Amino acid sequence: MRDHGQLRQEDMALLTGLSQAFLSLLESGQRRLTNIDRIIVLLDGLNAPIDFTGPMLRPTPIASDLPLLAAS
Repeated sequence: MRDHGQLRQEDMALLTGLSQAFLSLLESGQRRLTNIDRIIVLLDGLNAPIDFTGPMLRPTPIASDLPLLAAS
């Protein structure tokens, strides 16, 4: 994604809220991004297109016209 957007690691850090050092470790393969919350932060910070990420890794908007169900 960084190469595609022609971004520096520092740019990615600003966009995603992840540290430049952490991003460097990810790119070098020394760390893995396994926490889904961090993955979503990364994708949202980059405004990654769904065709790059798949819809399962993106938050879905809640439809406001659907009735809410009361818990019993």
